[in-house]
Amino acid sequence: MILDTTENIITITQEDPSIVNFVKKIEASYSKFKNYHLIILLSSLKSIPLQDIVEFLRISNTHRASKKSFVVVSNMVSQAEIPDEIVVVPTTQEAYDIIEMEEMERDLGF
Repeated sequence: MILDTTENIITITQEDPSIVNFVKKIEASYSKFKNYHLIILLSSLKSIPLQDIVEFLRISNTHRASKKSFVVVSNMVSQAEIPDEIVVVPTTQEAYDIIEMEEMERDLGF
């Protein structure tokens, strides 16, 4: 797990080929991340089954409930199959754009 912090955003890059293990590592270290918006980079994986993306759902819901963004970056999953409760985008730039839009929504009281 590689961490990169910029301002109020932490980008976590996946190194472990097991998504389940990766999610467990994030959950174990969550106290370090809870005050930041999170971008989860899965670009090193060649294929990602939908059930692996769903592994992030619990931590995503927890993080978003505390008014912080949680965005997964992967272009290896069909956007049509992804549950609405989790944000998955194909590029890192789109992840930053989502965080910016969500911050504006929070500032406006949505």
